[in-house]
Amino acid sequence: MPDTALPETPSPPEPPRPYDARMLAVGDGHWLYIEEVGNRDGYPALFLHGGPGSGAQHMHRRIFDPDRHRAILFDQRGAGRSHPHLSLTANTTGHLVEDIERIRTHFGIDKWIVAGGSWGSTLGIAYAERYPQRVAGLVLRAVFLGTAEEVDWAFVTGPKTFRPDLYADFVAMLPGPEQRDPLQAYIRRIAHPDRAVHFAAVQAWYEYERALSQLTPGATRLPLPASCTQGRLPPTPVIEAHYIRNNFFLAPNQLLAQAGQLAGIPGAIIQGRYDLLCPPLAANALAQAWPGCDLTFVEAAGHAMTESDVTERMRSAVAALTPR
Repeated sequence: MPDTALPETPSPPEPPRPYDARMLAVGDGHWLYIEEVGNRDGYPALFLHGGPGSGAQHMHRRIFDPDRHRAILFDQRGAGRSHPHLSLTANTTGHLVEDIERIRTHFGIDKWIVAGGSWGSTLGIAYAERYPQRVAGLVLRAVFLGTAEEVDWAFVTGPKTFRPDLYADFVAMLPGPEQRDPLQAYIRRIAHPDRAVHFAAVQAWYEYERALSQLTPGATRLPLPASCTQGRLPPTPVIEAHYIRNNFFLAPNQLLAQAGQLAGIPGAIIQGRYDLLCPPLAANALAQAWPGCDLTFVEAAGHAMTESDVTERMRSAVAALTPR
């Protein structure tokens, strides 16, 4: 009988390795992990990770051309390999914007391309609005403008509408009285000093958000909370809850109201059509307020950067904005 098996899909090439990595003191007791990837003489580009709190990943290096770009990736305050781990002290949007500017001056860069997704898009917009003269181009994925309406959609209204079984599990893990306002209950529990209280809340939040980030998640129900409180906490829920609790340290509708500052900055938005965490409404609103921005919808994609051809579209957008 002939072999009718489909050929194996080739694995993507390994992301480029950093040619330099260092820790940079940025004040307030914080040290940031920073790495440089690509060509030392290439065009400068910066990647901003999501979360807040998730840290830069190896796959993020793929959106840059190792021959054309001098790409800089770093872990934001309290995240990834930066120190102190999970520190919320002096950890605000304003601090992170100034950290970006400190990194730029540290490396002697005049202007650079800035790319980021989800919370990285929020931070990229905030930085570009504060320092537009330093941004040669802006590439954003899964736009999030840091509003209370977006947070409610991502964690309550959206899941109730599209993943009611998942939402029911999320709520059921809380004691009865706390189920009336599950988002605030989780935020309080994540900040609780007792590890027995916050550990289970962090784990549930992490699994919940991970399922919501995928168009076709492997699991659509939450596992029962573990009674064990040992091990490393997933970092994103801790820092994310801190930012939600403080309205992302932004005035109401601040980023959209100040979008005029982006005029003159060429940019691209790559938006998953079925993104439950950061739906297209915000991306479309930003594109309407940002002259010179190109908005592209990826039809078969949710929130994750790894879905469909989102990564390749980001790579193409960064390449198109890079001077020859």
